[in-house]
Amino acid sequence: MTSDIILLGHGSGGTLSHRLLDDLIVPVLSGLGPREQNDAAVLPAVAGRLAFTTDSYVVDPLFFPGGDIGCLAIYGTVNDLAMAGARPLHVSVGLILEEGLPVAELRRVLESLRAAADRCGVAIVTGDTKVVPRGKADKLFVNTAGIGVLDHPVAISGRGARPGDRVLINGPFGDHGMAVLAAREGLELTAPIVSDCAPLHAVVRDLLAELGTAVHVLRDPTRGGVATTVKEIARQSDVAIVLDEAALPVSPAVAGACAILGLDPLFVANEGKLLACVAPEAAEAALAIMRRHAPAGGGGPAAIGEVVAESGGRVRLRTAIGGMRAIEMLAGEQLPRIC
Repeated sequence: MTSDIILLGHGSGGTLSHRLLDDLIVPVLSGLGPREQNDAAVLPAVAGRLAFTTDSYVVDPLFFPGGDIGCLAIYGTVNDLAMAGARPLHVSVGLILEEGLPVAELRRVLESLRAAADRCGVAIVTGDTKVVPRGKADKLFVNTAGIGVLDHPVAISGRGARPGDRVLINGPFGDHGMAVLAAREGLELTAPIVSDCAPLHAVVRDLLAELGTAVHVLRDPTRGGVATTVKEIARQSDVAIVLDEAALPVSPAVAGACAILGLDPLFVANEGKLLACVAPEAAEAALAIMRRHAPAGGGGPAAIGEVVAESGGRVRLRTAIGGMRAIEMLAGEQLPRIC
């Protein structure tokens, strides 16, 4: 690279484009030599059902406590595959770069992408890069697509919740959204909040291997948070879900920050949490599996609710004082650009 910032010429398809790809992007992400670069990746066939997902990442700022747009893009894609019960295999990475982006920042993101992919055991097999003029983007956007294989017979779907199922979460929620907000706004919090950005494929692998068909639904509560995701499950399965306020795991730092800012932790985004609806007899075993994968000092999993036999997709929260509060989706986002 002969420039320390991204230029419009880096998206021209000419010499500067090839230098950007050959000197930086391809070596960091895949290590493929120029003679191995083609218009499409040719992948080996696998036995079993395939899962395919895509997502785009526009988080602001690019770097935040606990992560950055690079690892967020990989973990988000891997987690979406895992929520279908799939073992992640391959990922594509598309980059939208704004003219003027420091090359040093791009390198940091690329290195984070590659490290996250290596951690998850997935290969970055194809990608694309475009450059837009100053003011037409915000430094860097990332688009990914992922392919995984379901090499087991268990069917995981948002339609799978059954009356009597226990609703579980693998740890405290709300950390990611509040960490990004604090970094974006320069908030000085008494207790720093770190994003929970992390892959979930390993805990899903063990849940399915050990509990099999007792696992009915898996979802990661990203944008819209736990409340929105539970509402989606209730609607898809045409059941009602009752959450227990006293059982909801929220760290004191997140609860305090939300109280000051007038936010509800139930609607704050996460990037390393999963919700599971499991048969009641498997709930304790599922929580034990989740504990094995919980980060040290990060708080443990919890049973936070139950599926009940009512149609219509209603969600209610049993409050700490014994009342019932209806949970509905928000009209918009509490916190924009958190993923």
